[in-house]
Amino acid sequence: MALLNKIPSWIKNKYALTVLGFAIWMIFFDDRDIITTHFRQPNELKQLQKSELYYQEQIDLTKAELEELKANPATLEKYAREKYFMKRDSEDLFIINK
Repeated sequence: MALLNKIPSWIKNKYALTVLGFAIWMIFFDDRDIITTHFRQPNELKQLQKSELYYQEQIDLTKAELEELKANPATLEKYAREKYFMKRDSEDLFIINK
């Protein structure tokens, strides 16, 4: 009992212990803790912005390629032959893998 008398009363208070436990949980263990929100998320945001730029460039290239395919029938035939290995009936197609 002498040991319990030496402990300050605010530590023995169940509401203070609950608030302290909640604060520790929110600071260190929660999904939205301080470490995650201030250190990991900005790095993830930078990576997502880089990938956004990459995919936007890819979209622009694909749109330009699509416009070229719509405008020029010779380009459309070349694209079909190279990408999908299409051929005319009178031709033979040999595919050599390196």
